Amino acid sequence: MRSTIEVKGLRKRFGRTVALDGMSFTVEPGEVTGFVGPNGAGKSTTMRVILGLDAPDEGSALVGGVPYRTLRRPLTHVGALLDAAALQPGRTARNHLLWLAHSQGLDGRRVDEVLDQVGLRSAARRRAGGFSLGMRQRLGIAAALLGDPPVLMLDEPANGLDPQGIVWMRGLLRSLAGEGRALLVSSHLMSELEDSADHLVVVGNGRVIADTSVTDLIAAASGGRCTVRTTASPAAVSALGRAGATVTVADAGTLVVSGLPAERIVAVLTADAVPFSEVAAHRATLEEAYLALTSEAVEYR
Repeated sequence: MRSTIEVKGLRKRFGRTVALDGMSFTVEPGEVTGFVGPNGAGKSTTMRVILGLDAPDEGSALVGGVPYRTLRRPLTHVGALLDAAALQPGRTARNHLLWLAHSQGLDGRRVDEVLDQVGLRSAARRRAGGFSLGMRQRLGIAAALLGDPPVLMLDEPANGLDPQGIVWMRGLLRSLAGEGRALLVSSHLMSELEDSADHLVVVGNGRVIADTSVTDLIAAASGGRCTVRTTASPAAVSALGRAGATVTVADAGTLVVSGLPAERIVAVLTADAVPFSEVAAHRATLEEAYLALTSEAVEYR
């Protein structure tokens, strides 16, 4: 089975509400693809359509080239975490996984392996209803990994995790992608995706706004700007302006310069004997890039 997710032209309405309006993207193997957008952008509906939980009005969603509903032993093809609370609270963690494993023809050894993998071996015989949100997240991830699938879909997997758990999650995602799996990860934590995602699909109002690598998105948002720190702002503004740059005074002693690369700025200031203590290329954060892209798609301001 090819480890891909292919979404093509999905359209979906709920009454008068347009949830999906031509959603199209592909999740490639060997990458963590971040799936981001404001509330109501269509992320959850898209993931439900991929898993056959909702039927689209138009378009298709394929896992490994086929619809999810046609898969035999689906957990061995795609693992998903959509809702960490979707468990029987009276079952122990191990029994919850055993029930899933038996439905897929898997045995108890695989259950113990994934409990170890997510750090829940010591809590295996505790009732899941008493778990914290972070522990439920780990149990949900264990369920997604149970069939050793080539495709994984995780909705807000870091929700409820403590800082140590978030670091663990980041390493897990990178490790799974390194094994050649395709990962679609929905998250509101841009700082986490900046450290773990290779690719980003940004959506708003049921459509794809951007489908690009994290590196390219940050580079575009950075806009070729540089920060200059100087005790002679007027002289620096004058010299850089003559060289063709656009200069904005950010605060006392700090200038934002666009239109010239850092090395050219250094050369201009040095030639005009303008003192400066720092010239640094501006690097936007993923959060800055995301907010700029989705500013028109936010439902509540």
